[in-house]
Amino acid sequence: MRSTTGDTRETSRLDESTPLPGLDHAVLDDALAEIRRGAAGRDESPAFPHLPFELLARAGALALPVPEPVSGPGRRATFRKEWSALRAVADADGSVGRIYDGHLNAVERLSIAAPEPLRSLELERVAGGGLLLGLWGADPVPGEGEPARLAGAGDKTTLHGVKTFCSGAGGVDRALVLARGPEGSPPGPPYLAYVDLSGAPERHEIDRGWYRSAGMRSSESHRVVFRDAPVLAVLGGPGEISRDPYFGRDAVRTAVSWAGIADRAVDSALATLAEKTGGDPDDIVSLAAGRMLAERGTMDRWIEHAATVADADAEASFAGLSIRLRSTIADSCRRMLDEAARACGSRPFAVSGPLDRARRDLELFLLQHRLEPALARAGREAILDSRGADER
Repeated sequence: MRSTTGDTRETSRLDESTPLPGLDHAVLDDALAEIRRGAAGRDESPAFPHLPFELLARAGALALPVPEPVSGPGRRATFRKEWSALRAVADADGSVGRIYDGHLNAVERLSIAAPEPLRSLELERVAGGGLLLGLWGADPVPGEGEPARLAGAGDKTTLHGVKTFCSGAGGVDRALVLARGPEGSPPGPPYLAYVDLSGAPERHEIDRGWYRSAGMRSSESHRVVFRDAPVLAVLGGPGEISRDPYFGRDAVRTAVSWAGIADRAVDSALATLAEKTGGDPDDIVSLAAGRMLAERGTMDRWIEHAATVADADAEASFAGLSIRLRSTIADSCRRMLDEAARACGSRPFAVSGPLDRARRDLELFLLQHRLEPALARAGREAILDSRGADER
């Protein structure tokens, strides 16, 4: 049955092939439907999406990277399961998906790098749906304030300074924040500070006037000013954020979120074309639809391959794979948006329907990640490796 809201599917692309302890698929399906229904309203009147995350917590979706039991290693969900859920959430609402993406990244980092007993105590609360986490990495540009920096030591460590694009600001309870070392320390890779946001609000000010984008409007990706905010722990040493394979998996989750928003664009475009053409669609419109489906198939195969690699060996390097995957999925997303716009015409964008929201969300999201330098480095290394092989 075709929806009247621009969606050709009544169910999500969620992987429900096997049961998972703590994850209620029926509740999650209901949550996804409710998140989808509220997406237009949140886009019109942006605010932190509290209800969607209450629903996701109720379904057990916030706990997918948490070990079972929490004191042990590993995770309760396969990467295939986790990325399926993330893609489905991003399909329902790109802004909710953006915050959920950061939460999953942060929970995995907490699980592998936080000291005990903090690690188990925090993971227990995540597993119970009582903690929502963020991961904030962007530094301010000149004129926006001094970059975030650590101060103090031990249990007296605090954070002061500014971060931007802080997705989930005002709604997440904790954030993993990339921060510089204490004043006077030599320059180097950033530290990963686990910051408590639930206490005195004067310790971190949210500048809600900073983020004014047309896309991802309820992701609440604001500028945040820290004023001696309490640091619960510093995870690892300098450069912890870049540790392989976790950094590569962070990148894959971002690309999975792109794919979910692209799913929304494709399904909305197909519904628009079905209504617009009435009878048998002409060859030009049909070609556009076929091209969009081909690009979605490319995304599907890359994500399936990445999940297979990760589930076979959770310690396998993801650096090269994540670069190729993100570049390919980003290109597919852009081609899908182009085909959808040319085939559907101006009306979906004039009335701000699901296709317009998906376009605005995805175009902004793709701009936040510069893929060309990483791809160029990979290409340069391949050329040099080939030259070395020829010389041997």
